[in-house]
Amino acid sequence: MIRTTETVSNYDGLEKMSTIELLSNINKEDKSVPLAIEKELSAIENFVNAALERMQQGGRLFYMGAGTSGRLGVVDASECPPTFGVPYDLVNGIIAGGDKAIRKAVEFAEDDREQGWKDLEEYCVSPNDVLVGIAASGTTPYVLGAIEKANEAGLITCGLSCNAGSPLSQVAQFAITPVVGPEFVTGSTRMKAGTAQKLVLNMISTSLMIKLGRVEGNRMVDMQLSNLKLVDRGTNMVKEKLNIPYEEAKELLLKHGSVREAVLAYKN
Repeated sequence: MIRTTETVSNYDGLEKMSTIELLSNINKEDKSVPLAIEKELSAIENFVNAALERMQQGGRLFYMGAGTSGRLGVVDASECPPTFGVPYDLVNGIIAGGDKAIRKAVEFAEDDREQGWKDLEEYCVSPNDVLVGIAASGTTPYVLGAIEKANEAGLITCGLSCNAGSPLSQVAQFAITPVVGPEFVTGSTRMKAGTAQKLVLNMISTSLMIKLGRVEGNRMVDMQLSNLKLVDRGTNMVKEKLNIPYEEAKELLLKHGSVREAVLAYKN
């Protein structure tokens, strides 16, 4: 298998480039990421539709990865409750080495083929649950082992990687593979590969939350009121929807805790 994520950069002599040359060339490379993802839209669609069926039956979504990939999964999972008002255990991010690995690398954690499934078992997973294994290389043992066990346990599995024909793509039931090519700094997959993974995770979680009824029109009607900015945003949403004064809308919002509940309470 040719690992395009490990192939030599299209640029050399990086240390000799001016700041604007560095920035321009990185930007040039980054422009290729959405185009790589566009080629995978059908694969993403197939996975989202399958995941939606399970989640409508009470299933949960799990992201699993090591290093940058694991951190991206944790970030996307952690943003779902405040954005969409869903329970904290609906979307879960698991990283090799545990939560301490979010800030500091845990040596060799990604090389343990058995630990991924052990970490997943702590959540008492069932066949209704869905697992997305994230690995830029598509070869991370921690992720591969978990995907294999999840398949056996009846979960839906998806592999998100950036190398065509990787072991992860072959073992997962669904494969999403935006091939972004060599990194600006050779092998630094926190760059284009990481950007591609982040964008795909955004697409997966956002489309699922919309399909699960967590957005009305284009508004986050279930968002948590965790700061003054969001209180103001929510107040304006209630104000516009009910055509009432700002202060009345704010009082309703704070009393009921979300835009959806405030509007329902007022109408009933």
